[in-house]
Amino acid sequence: MGRRTFLAAAGLTAATAALTAAAGRAAARPAAAAFRVPGEDVRHTRTWMAWPDSTSIWGNTLNGVQTDIALIARTIAKYEPVYLCANSASAAKARSLCGSTVTVVTTIPVDDCWMRDTGPIFRSDGAGGLDAVGLNFNGWGNKQTHAKDALVAGRIAAYVGTPFTAAGLVGEGGAVEQDGAGTLMATRSSLVNRNRNPNMSQSQVEAALRTAYGASKVIWFDGVTGKDITDDHVDATSRFLAPGRAVVQMPLASDNDAYAKDARQQYQVLSAATTAGGTRMTVEKLQGPDYNKIRSTNPEFLASFANYYVCNGAVISGQFGDTRADTAAKATLTRLFPGRVIEQLNIDRLGTGGGGIHCVTQQQPVP
Repeated sequence: MGRRTFLAAAGLTAATAALTAAAGRAAARPAAAAFRVPGEDVRHTRTWMAWPDSTSIWGNTLNGVQTDIALIARTIAKYEPVYLCANSASAAKARSLCGSTVTVVTTIPVDDCWMRDTGPIFRSDGAGGLDAVGLNFNGWGNKQTHAKDALVAGRIAAYVGTPFTAAGLVGEGGAVEQDGAGTLMATRSSLVNRNRNPNMSQSQVEAALRTAYGASKVIWFDGVTGKDITDDHVDATSRFLAPGRAVVQMPLASDNDAYAKDARQQYQVLSAATTAGGTRMTVEKLQGPDYNKIRSTNPEFLASFANYYVCNGAVISGQFGDTRADTAAKATLTRLFPGRVIEQLNIDRLGTGGGGIHCVTQQQPVP
C-alpha cells in the first residue's frame, strides 16, 4: 500500500466527517498577523514525529516502517530533542526501537506517521513569542482514516502551551514550503482542489495561506492531480534554501512521466519567479536517482532526495541504492548546507508508502 497510488478511503466514519466540518467552521478565525512561519533552518526546540501502528493502513509492511521511523528519530535525536506521539498500546515498542534519546508521548493519539501533514505549523513573532496554526487536516481529501490525526495539531499546541489557531483552509504542511521571509510555494493540484477546499478560488486559498503563514506571496505550480494520495506535495520536489534561493530535484532526461514533467515545470517557474521582496530567485538542481538502479522495485516508491529534513546542525536525507546518485546527492547537499552534517538513511520501507523523511517530521522552532 502506498500513498502515491492509494486513493481508496480507509474506513472513513461519520465522526471523521464531523471533525472535518468542525475544522471548517474553526477556519473562519483569522491568524494573528504579527506571526510568521520561520524557515526550517532556524534553530529548533525539538522535532515532532508520530508512531504508526495500523495494519489496516500498512499491512505486512508495518514492522519495517516502524523500523525506519525509529531510525529517523534516533538520527535526529543526535542533534536535537525528538518527541514522538504514540498510541498507548504501541508505546512500549516505540520506546524499545527508538531508545532512550527519544521522548515518547502517549497523551496525543495518532492514526499514522505523517507528522508534516498532521502536526501544527509553529510561528514566531520575532520577539520571543510562539504560536501554532492547524491546517485542518482531512486525510488528504478524505482518502484515509484521520479521526485522531485531525486533532494532532491542536493537541501538540496544547501540550507545548502555545496559542492555537485554525487556518482558513484545509491542507497539509507538506503542501507548502516557506522561506521565512514572506514567500511560499505550493501546488494547485494539492490545495486548489475540491477535496480540500471546495468552493474556494485560487485567490481565496492564497489569501488563507498568506494569513496562516504570515506571508505576502505564493509561487504556484500546477502539480499533479489524482495520482497520489497527496495530489503532489511540493516538498518532494522543490524546497527553499533561504530567501531568494531554492532547490529542485530533477528527473533523468529520459524520464517523461507526469512527475518528471511537473519537476521541470517547477524549475522553470521558480527560475522566472521573484520573492515577496522582489528579489529574483536563484534555483539549484538536485539530481534524482535512476529508478532502474534503486533497491526498491515497488512502483509506488518515492525516491526523493529533496524530501530532506533540516535540523540543528544536520540535514537528514534518504539514500536509495543508486550509488552514483546517492553520492552525488550527498555532495550537492553538502555544498548547499555548509557547516551541517549530511546524514543519508536507508528508509526503503517508508518510501513504499510514498513518503520520506520530511513527511514524517515537524519542527518546533526556538521562539
